[in-house]
Amino acid sequence: MITTFASALNTGLRRALEDDPKVVLMGEDIGRLGGVFRVTDSLQKDFGDNRVIDTPLAESGIVGTAFGMALRGYRPVCEIQFDGFVYPAFDQIVSHVAKIHYRTQGKVKAPITIRIPFGGGIGAVEHHSESPEAYFAHTAGLRVLAPSNPADAYLMIRQAIAMDDPVIFFEPKRRYWDKADVDFLALDRDGGLPADRAVVCRAGTDATVVAYGGTVETAMSAAKIAAEEGHSLEVIDLRSLSPIDFDTIEASVAKTGRLIVTHEAPVFAGLGAEIAARITERCFYHLEAPVLRVGGFDIPFPPAKLEKFHLPDPDRILAAVDRTLAA
Repeated sequence: MITTFASALNTGLRRALEDDPKVVLMGEDIGRLGGVFRVTDSLQKDFGDNRVIDTPLAESGIVGTAFGMALRGYRPVCEIQFDGFVYPAFDQIVSHVAKIHYRTQGKVKAPITIRIPFGGGIGAVEHHSESPEAYFAHTAGLRVLAPSNPADAYLMIRQAIAMDDPVIFFEPKRRYWDKADVDFLALDRDGGLPADRAVVCRAGTDATVVAYGGTVETAMSAAKIAAEEGHSLEVIDLRSLSPIDFDTIEASVAKTGRLIVTHEAPVFAGLGAEIAARITERCFYHLEAPVLRVGGFDIPFPPAKLEKFHLPDPDRILAAVDRTLAA
């Protein structure tokens, strides 16, 4: 079935609501409107306003209420309308949601999924194009997931909701309208790839490019151009940002000898820094060149007219390829 990323998420949420009466959706404008990006379109009509709940404009209240519901046996799914709006809920997430399982020596769980549209590429105004993933990946007690395509959007939202761990679920907003052929029945039957596994989405021999979320398609475009120039890039979709599947990256780098990590967030102290450090430790004798990072610049996200200069594009990735191959 040909479906968009947003529609695949909608189908995944619908199946979760059907399968478990304890699943509840919460967020600003997710009910009657169906969400800003229409990810929850028609779900309130079909499941009622006691399971698909339009909340006040109060992210701390949304997550705090979800935390209380989780302690009572529910599986709440919160929508943070835009990435830049998650900060009022930051204390609830890192001080309570992430810590309750450890604080109670495993007696209490917090099966909460917090959906966050993230990244740039849609020409949005201030506070509507952020990449806050490193904050949450750094926080012990949280799982952090970032699908890049419609099939993973469907599969991973269902996996996230079924987990007993709290999950920060990042959705690359510029990919909401990307289309792909998704076999929902096969994914339900086979279970699909575990959410904490990375996947090699293009095999190559000269260098490895690791990406996640919105930059996976950018990396794939760079790999196609590189192939025309005689260079073979292996592209890995990270999928899980915490934990990170270092085994898959290590196996690739042991083959290619070179690694480039790309993400929309600023390079300084981003996910690329952790990956670079770990792979340098694990693959020191395989590396033919230093690990390179291609990301956003160390500035607040720029105005819409300038974001194309800020976000990694195929040219910037290919410039890193030239640098690593020349080393």
